[in-house]
Amino acid sequence: MTKTAFSSLPLTAELLASIDSLAYKQMTPVQAQSLPDILQGKDILAQAKTGSGKTAAFAIGLLHKLDSKNYQVQSLVLCPTRELAEQVSSETRRLARAIPNTKIITLCGGKPIGPQFASLEHQPHIVVGTPGRILKHLQKKSLKLNALKILVLDEADRMLDMGFHEDIMRIIDKMPRQRQTLLFSATYPDEIKEISHTIQKDPVDVRVESLHDNKKINQVFYETPKGQRTRTLVKLLQHYRPESSLIFCNRKQQCQELANELRQQGFHAQALHGDLEQKERDQVLVQFKNKSSSILIATDVASRGLDIKDLPVVINFELSPDPEIHIHRIGRTGRAGNKGLAISLFISAEQRKLIAIKEYQNAPVRIEKTASLKTREGFRLNPPMVTLCIGGGRKDKIRAGDILGALTANTNLPGKKIGKIDISDTLSYVAVEYPVAKQALKILSEGKIKGRKFKVRRLR
Repeated sequence: MTKTAFSSLPLTAELLASIDSLAYKQMTPVQAQSLPDILQGKDILAQAKTGSGKTAAFAIGLLHKLDSKNYQVQSLVLCPTRELAEQVSSETRRLARAIPNTKIITLCGGKPIGPQFASLEHQPHIVVGTPGRILKHLQKKSLKLNALKILVLDEADRMLDMGFHEDIMRIIDKMPRQRQTLLFSATYPDEIKEISHTIQKDPVDVRVESLHDNKKINQVFYETPKGQRTRTLVKLLQHYRPESSLIFCNRKQQCQELANELRQQGFHAQALHGDLEQKERDQVLVQFKNKSSSILIATDVASRGLDIKDLPVVINFELSPDPEIHIHRIGRTGRAGNKGLAISLFISAEQRKLIAIKEYQNAPVRIEKTASLKTREGFRLNPPMVTLCIGGGRKDKIRAGDILGALTANTNLPGKKIGKIDISDTLSYVAVEYPVAKQALKILSEGKIKGRKFKVRRLR
């Protein structure tokens, strides 16, 4: 039997200690297949679905080869979206805890560039970012890649879909030819093979099964009359009553229109798309992740980088024209041993898309009639939590413990009523159970955090 324990790899004691502290006991298939070659310095071309553990695979590789005494950029990770970049940075920092003096920074658009210039005055070891902002720093000469050892392209297919090919090639022109290049992609179109051929040297091809375990994901299709999608969606929500559901649309305008319609009908729905400001995107994600919002509506591009555990339901408001994207969408439920539900709406004119999905997954599709849905007039999905936004964050030296202490010290608010706490540079978010939301808002508004008064408001 093949060894899958991380201890079987030739890693440093510090890195093994970090991995152990995060309770990563056994390698996932993509980690087991790619890490030995990554550690040997080989280029990798890996196809792996969302939730496969690919971030830890390349992060462990970067940290293993890191020289913490050399303050130059040694590794660069390019991501298609800010959300994915933040997620990759967060996981890499967690793995780097036991390695002293490791500097990791995130460079993304949608945020002021001034503070980024300041953080680059002393060059970091690892940079994670989006192509546009990375290129801007290279042009301003605030970022230098002359000492780069490893380049990672994460979600490379999505970066190409978003039109970043030219930016990526211009960034690569600024780095040494002698380097290790790791390319990770959820799908494997011809464009990926072409870019791999251009920028990699004899890459090891790693393929992890892209289809999902049918025993863990219950997949159901509903044919709906033309013009009745939203009405059918409401019936589905009333029938299944999911605590959280991620709904996919093919266009960003449709995301916002659907969110508005559902809100008018009393559902707490939020849209995630490219037209939102960074602050708005952050607040949408925070509310969904901490169970203050029941429904998140997103496009495929906007959903990349979402790290949502225990997501019970994924709904395709429209079928994707690409069956591989369909499989990628439904793979966001039924993770980590949990069971999931994937529901898809289609009209009769979309039969060809249905056949393509059936052929791609090499399995029949289950079609149910909408008449079987049990609805209840006036039923609403009320989120169990409410998010409070505090006008101070990391720059104000606020920690999660400070917020928890402000809410519970010398008050009768039980700690068990307080949920997830998220802290950004300038804002903090705390989830509290719905029945105590007014009490918690009053405590924070009238009281102090670390001896200071901050503005506090409830997110809607």
